[in-house]
Amino acid sequence: MPSNMINITTATLLLTASTAALAETHCTDAPRDEWISQADMQERIRDMGYEIKEFKVTDGNCYEIYGWDEQDRRVEIYFNPVDASIVKKEIED
Repeated sequence: MPSNMINITTATLLLTASTAALAETHCTDAPRDEWISQADMQERIRDMGYEIKEFKVTDGNCYEIYGWDEQDRRVEIYFNPVDASIVKKEIED
């Protein structure tokens, strides 16, 4: 493989990796001792009408759920762990 082709391939891989890193949803910079506990957050989410299939903490400092809303639509939602606000929400119809 010619050296210029290797450089183009390397540059493409680096650009792809950096784009993926930028696409990460970021919710807060607050220290974890200021976060709502995971158990309390899950209860709040259920009180909002969501059924939780999976709950996790993301690299972007969010609480993220996969589950269903009150209309039984699949949802993926990122919550700010400090104030429980929705940062990003995707609904499948």
